Amino acid sequence: MSSNMIMLKSSDGASFEIEEAAARKSKIIANMIEVECVDEDKAIPLQNVTGNILALVIEYCNKHIVDDDDDVATEEASEEEEEAKKKKVDDWEAEFMNSMSLETMFELLLAANYLNIKSLIDLVCQTIANNIKDKTPEEVRKIFSIENDFTPEEEEEIRKENAWAFG
Repeated sequence: MSSNMIMLKSSDGASFEIEEAAARKSKIIANMIEVECVDEDKAIPLQNVTGNILALVIEYCNKHIVDDDDDVATEEASEEEEEAKKKKVDDWEAEFMNSMSLETMFELLLAANYLNIKSLIDLVCQTIANNIKDKTPEEVRKIFSIENDFTPEEEEEIRKENAWAFG
């Protein structure tokens, strides 16, 4: 393993080699690197992340490390160039998130939380919020497989008390 590479091992035994700069997107891994808990010959075990989800996390981190490098290289970029670059990242993020199921998004959210990658947490939460935006309570229950445990009378009372929310 080269000096700028970190080995990660998922809960199901899959191993991934990742650039240190990308690995540092995770505050947990960055802290491990800082306090020298990382042995160059051993993988960092990530007990709460499966291989398929870790692959998505790494894809996200690799994409964002490239974008961070671009930021350094173009400090004097024009507003138009900055907007174009932001749109490119936004388009990539939209495609990245649209390629996965809601169940995968939840697993990715748990992994991002465990690894403490705030920008990925924000992206997944925003995507999930967009999926339920302007949906009725019944549609949201169906999306999240939530059983309605209110009687029709209880639900009507709640709707009356909170009419402002059902406007």
